[in-house]
Amino acid sequence: MNNRKGKLFVVAAPSGAGKSSLIQSILANFENIELSISATTRSPREGEVEGKHYFFVTEKEFNSLKEEDAFIECAIVHNYQYGTLHKYIDERLNKGINVICDIDVQGFKLIKKTGIDHISIFIIPPSIEELEKRLLTRGLDSENVIDTRLENAKEELRCAEEFDYRVLNDNFEQAYEEIVNIIINGKSPKNNDKINIKILRDMLS
Repeated sequence: MNNRKGKLFVVAAPSGAGKSSLIQSILANFENIELSISATTRSPREGEVEGKHYFFVTEKEFNSLKEEDAFIECAIVHNYQYGTLHKYIDERLNKGINVICDIDVQGFKLIKKTGIDHISIFIIPPSIEELEKRLLTRGLDSENVIDTRLENAKEELRCAEEFDYRVLNDNFEQAYEEIVNIIINGKSPKNNDKINIKILRDMLS
């Protein structure tokens, strides 16, 4: 029996910073790390499986869970409710499984308020210009949506110093190795964080 408790890693970033790709690489290369599964009020899409991709619940069920303080964080996205269940996280951690919570800054702040033990990592893009380039290159959004995402990104970047660690995703392999170092060894080179904070402040000045 595994008596060692797992750790909760909260990872946030502006849209287009490469957060999902970094998380997927971590999950593909380490066995004892899982991605958190959220509860949602939206219907399953084709190929989505209950308990694997999401926990699908009704609006009434979700609201009842909210009243019971069952979530460590929850939010409304595109008219649907999403939330991370406290019970689910506790079960995984108590089994010794490390959990990554892929989340936005709003969700991070809610988790922080709960007092649950976690390690937070913020992924920084190389620059606002590079972030815009990435959003344009992936071709998923209109110009208006990209403008909104960039404005949101600036607001999110202003919160980056509230996180335990900041990782610059200028070079994917370096960013990946730095996150691995945080997850596996519980530390990041201090000079890296100082440099990243300076880049962050310059970006916002």
